Amino acid sequence: MNRSCVSRVKNMVTALNFLCWLCGAFVIAFGEFQVIHSRFASLIISFWPIYPANTLVVTGTIVTCVCYLGVLGGMRENRCLLIIYFILLFILMLVELAMACVFLVYSRQIDTYFEEDLMRSLEIYRQSSEEHNTTLKDEFDAVQHLFKCCGVHGITDWKGNIPISCCSQDPCDVFIHANWQEGCVVKLRNWFAGNYLSTGAGVLAMFCIQLICLWITIPLTCHLHRRGLGYQ
Repeated sequence: MNRSCVSRVKNMVTALNFLCWLCGAFVIAFGEFQVIHSRFASLIISFWPIYPANTLVVTGTIVTCVCYLGVLGGMRENRCLLIIYFILLFILMLVELAMACVFLVYSRQIDTYFEEDLMRSLEIYRQSSEEHNTTLKDEFDAVQHLFKCCGVHGITDWKGNIPISCCSQDPCDVFIHANWQEGCVVKLRNWFAGNYLSTGAGVLAMFCIQLICLWITIPLTCHLHRRGLGYQ
């Protein structure tokens, strides 16, 4: 490989890894935005580590760190950094594939945990006094108001102690009023599925960029190895 080809490959490695680094930074920012503005986190705790916002923040942080090594190794033509980058990126891609497989295989179990968490939150809400568990109550009220639903499976879950957030009228300032009859579990499950779909699409796009980065790093590393270069 002549010097001009090496220069082009090096520029491609640097540019693609910089693009991947920018994608990782954007993913972190978007994940943090979701963490700050999320109103449902306290209702779902069994699979809190794989909550969409947390998944985005963790994945984005790892990607930015790994891609930084790729940018630095490509710019300096440092074979040691490129080898470390190649190994870490390969492991990261395997982890991403493993997470995708886990979601596919254990989707039913996740749905079960989802429903159990909602029932637990509803019982806490129903049995708490007015001044206790205010955060959980506010989030459950927000869910019922936003998704126009009541309870987990239906209005009967409240056992007569129906909160005002179940009201289907506007305004709800009368003593006797109509309530939403449909439960929230299906609507919330669909909302989470949509979030995971957008998260998965972003991770898939990043995976494709990582695959290209992995592929074009090989000839540059091999060239540096043949020339005995790359540890300065």
